[in-house]
Amino acid sequence: MADLFVTQDEYDDLIEKLILKVADDGYEFDTILCLARGGMRVGDIFSRVHNMPLAVLATSSYREEAGKVQGDLDIAGFITKTGGEIKGKLLLVDDMVDSGKTIVKVIEHLKRAFPAVTEVRVAVLWWKSHSVCKPDYWVDYLEDNPWIHQPFEYYDDFGVERLRERQAQKVR
Repeated sequence: MADLFVTQDEYDDLIEKLILKVADDGYEFDTILCLARGGMRVGDIFSRVHNMPLAVLATSSYREEAGKVQGDLDIAGFITKTGGEIKGKLLLVDDMVDSGKTIVKVIEHLKRAFPAVTEVRVAVLWWKSHSVCKPDYWVDYLEDNPWIHQPFEYYDDFGVERLRERQAQKVR
């Protein structure tokens, strides 16, 4: 199982392909909900293309061993959204379905906390084979479950001082 390294251009292309898959299927959703942090970039582009407000739900489980070990799942108590309530058909977007545990628990949470939601479909860039659930839409199915290195992860554990040094070098 080799790691998968993704460039920014490749990442953007995956998002565009995902948007077209959902559009080609004809799914007309009332709300776009992204899971923070991984789904924020995906959700942002969906929101812009569809000219719809973006709802954000913060979740966190990958905190141990530099974000490579899944721990207990934390789901925020509130969803942030402008332009009305969470209801009707919902498109839940994230970067990937890895173990699938987050998606399953989030859908359970949505059904309990938002009874006006009538349907939830899941759209992701990557679906790993060891997942306990299958998304409705995905771009790449990853049979060998690689660790994915996304282009913005460069900033993980970067720190302000390292960023300051990097910017100072650019000024020279």
